[in-house]
Amino acid sequence: MGISVADVLQLPVMEKAKIVTGKSILSDQSVEWISVVETPVENFIRSNELVLSTGIGCVDDPIGLESYVKDVLQSGASALAFATGRYIYNVPDRIAQLAEQNGLIILEVPWEVRFGDIMQEVLSEISKEKEVEQRQAEGIRQELINCVLNGKGLQEITTILYENTKIPIAISDHNKLIRANHHFNLHLIDILNGKTEGEYQLVTPYPFSDHPLYHYIEKYEIGEDSCYQLTILSNYKKQGYLLFKPEDDNELTWVVLNILEHALTACALYFVKENAIEMTEIRLKDNFLLDLAKTEVTIDKQLLSKAQLLGYDLNRPYICIVGDIRFKKRIDDHIGSTDHPVRSSSMHSRNYYIQKEVTHAGDVLQRRTMTTFEDGEVIVYLEADEHPYMETTNQFLDLVERRLNELLAGIVISWGISFRKDEVYTFHKSYDEAVTALNIGRHQNEDGERTFFSDTRMNRLLMSLSHDKGIENIVEDTLAKLIDYDQKRQTDLIHTFIVYNKYNSNVSQSSRALNLHRQSLLHRLRNIEHLTGLSLLDADDLFLLELSVRLWMLKKVKE
Repeated sequence: MGISVADVLQLPVMEKAKIVTGKSILSDQSVEWISVVETPVENFIRSNELVLSTGIGCVDDPIGLESYVKDVLQSGASALAFATGRYIYNVPDRIAQLAEQNGLIILEVPWEVRFGDIMQEVLSEISKEKEVEQRQAEGIRQELINCVLNGKGLQEITTILYENTKIPIAISDHNKLIRANHHFNLHLIDILNGKTEGEYQLVTPYPFSDHPLYHYIEKYEIGEDSCYQLTILSNYKKQGYLLFKPEDDNELTWVVLNILEHALTACALYFVKENAIEMTEIRLKDNFLLDLAKTEVTIDKQLLSKAQLLGYDLNRPYICIVGDIRFKKRIDDHIGSTDHPVRSSSMHSRNYYIQKEVTHAGDVLQRRTMTTFEDGEVIVYLEADEHPYMETTNQFLDLVERRLNELLAGIVISWGISFRKDEVYTFHKSYDEAVTALNIGRHQNEDGERTFFSDTRMNRLLMSLSHDKGIENIVEDTLAKLIDYDQKRQTDLIHTFIVYNKYNSNVSQSSRALNLHRQSLLHRLRNIEHLTGLSLLDADDLFLLELSVRLWMLKKVKE
């Protein structure tokens, strides 16, 4: 931002000025400010500043004058103008040679030209130039915003930036995946992202500007190369990165930094818009699949068309898989149960990983998948084929669980599976059956089991028996004291019986499975006989107790 030294010399007040050094670079040197600075210089001069001096501190002191000029040179000033005629009559050749060699423009202005007049006219020109540049920056800002509002993408944003700055630009998302690029060396980005071997380090940029954006710029040195990065934020959430690679820091003028600042706003707006569209699409898909699973929806042309718009094909047969998501607690958590349902605070991130692995497993098996989530439950429709559906399902779940166990430590998912083909309300019926299988399996097996609805015939038969009032009374009379004892004493005699019955009344195997001493198990078995009035050695009594326990467990499933 500013005018050139050549522009300054065109002002009426500078008509009598004489160019001592730097005639060839007058148009290249920018003037962003003007000041009067005498010795000592210290840190009073900014980069790209036109310095006016009377030389009052260097009268008859050529060494002091040379030291003064060196200080001005080191400050990065655009030009140095001496008022000649009182303290300095002309610039010594030695100093002129020093300035010429180091690219410093030196001017001589007659003593009668007042510094105040020079400053007034120069500042007026700088102000006019600033207004022009601000209007240009505002125009670019509006163009960038309109680019997003009119449905254009990040590539169009990089094109606008490059056309107005001539600096290579790239934009990546928060995962550092490049989404747009205009003449940026992708090899450098691959090194930064660890995709290609190479050393780099984050360094503090040289203070090339006092623009507010400068403090947010990160500089990376990659071998002998370097590039800059700005983080794209929205509501303090990281959305992505804007990378740019000027040939020289002098390219990062106030105008360029203003444009980059506007670009950050446009990029943030784009990502917010993209996220909103993505979330809307996810909600539409979730609602569609939940309706498909939980209501008796007729598969008509309208529904098929709606499904197609969402990327689904309902004309194919699907296996319904319902999972109950839980996470094992660490031993040092000291919280009662060994597992807990998914907490809502981290539900989104966990569902993201599960969705990702479901999609990946479907791609590996070349099967279409449809997935949704509700209250710690995952519902998956997996495309079936000529293979037995159990085989397809097990292959699919093996892939999902293998990768999830690596990504989410302690995750446990119990599955219920059903497959109905070529029937009315297929999706709803298969979901109901999968949920039934899940509930039966979850109360009979360890967490993480897979239960196929077709394998639950005995349990479903028992369910139908459980509706009989007379059978319900028999179950209650048989187990009432046992249930009451477990609740009051915080014991688990019913579970003890289930394990004992599972191992065909083998005391040694049962005690190992329950992690009990043999005598402790025998003591529990005597309690069971005492409370129920049944003998575990009598086949009829054993059958009655087993039937009662299974019917009671199924009743808990339904509740």
